Amino acid sequence: MTSNLFSPLRMGSVELDNRIVVAPMCQYSANDGCASDWHLMNLMQLAVSGAGLVMLEATAVERHGRITHGCLGLYSDVTEVALGRVMAAARGVGQGVRWGIQLGHAGRKASAQRPWEGRGALGEGEDPWQTQGPSALAFTNGWHTPQAMTKDDIRRVRDSFVDSAKRAARLGFEVVEIHAAHGYLLHQFLSPLANQRDDEYGGSLAKRMRLPLDIAAAVRDALGADIALGFRITGTDWKDGGITIDECVAFTEALKAVGVDYVCVTSGAVAPAAIPVEPGYQVHLAEEVKRRTGMVTRAVGFIADPHQAEAILANQQADCVALGRAFIDDPRWPWHAAEVLGDVNRIRYPGQYERGGAQLWPGVALRQKKRRCVMKACP
Repeated sequence: MTSNLFSPLRMGSVELDNRIVVAPMCQYSANDGCASDWHLMNLMQLAVSGAGLVMLEATAVERHGRITHGCLGLYSDVTEVALGRVMAAARGVGQGVRWGIQLGHAGRKASAQRPWEGRGALGEGEDPWQTQGPSALAFTNGWHTPQAMTKDDIRRVRDSFVDSAKRAARLGFEVVEIHAAHGYLLHQFLSPLANQRDDEYGGSLAKRMRLPLDIAAAVRDALGADIALGFRITGTDWKDGGITIDECVAFTEALKAVGVDYVCVTSGAVAPAAIPVEPGYQVHLAEEVKRRTGMVTRAVGFIADPHQAEAILANQQADCVALGRAFIDDPRWPWHAAEVLGDVNRIRYPGQYERGGAQLWPGVALRQKKRRCVMKACP
């Protein structure tokens, strides 16, 4: 019997072989926006993971929209060529995997240090740059104060998203996702915690949604019907005065009306907040959005165990699940999930690796025995 996790899923015109998604994870390893050999290694590895969809990391639509000096970009011919080299190689080894790219702009959270270099704002001597945002409000103490964006700036950013989406289409991506969460620019426009404008882009929810919806409509038109369009959105800011689940639902309905095919529901990071991080801590947000809108919905956040992922789908809390750190820990997570759920016939092993598959490798049985012992706490 086919598990829910390994059943196909349609998102717009794109069908996934299964409902496992590699979450977009920043690698901070680009060279002035250009994909590097690290990206080549990372994506070729994920190409044979067995996931139905691999989402590339947050990819900047403008050079000064990068989070760090090491962030990937798709805003020039040079960055397009560099990413094209990597994707051609990754596609050459992947079997059945679909490829997506997440496009974003860091806004006031740009000009930051790589995580292993401090995680804060770039200091003097680290080549910082002027950031922009909906309002001249810093992310938190010690961060750069952004310039409040003018109407010309807003139009430029909208056009940059469209230009990057066209580049993604030329590179053959089947899914394009707009990043409107995690405290980056479009989330900043959506959240009252970062947006204190008094023009048509601030104030009421309808006004705060204006720029993300304008981008959604423009990108949808640029991509055409053959490429799935998604949004990563915020279910809650975990802070009084921030985005609520009701606002998230309203935003999802508006995205659906302009032709967006799915949403990935995450939370937080627009301002410091106490977040109750634990396994599946954001799933209830995805469940609420799915139930109230009928939109194809992806859950994310500390999803690690195959039974946990299967239960989310079986209970109709989401239509698919995205895993990030689980793939860092175990790049063959779908292979092992299929073993646990008794659905190994759904995995496409590359010919070169089939000897390591469940049908031919005795180590699978040993791993399963060890797993059962751990679950039973046996010696």
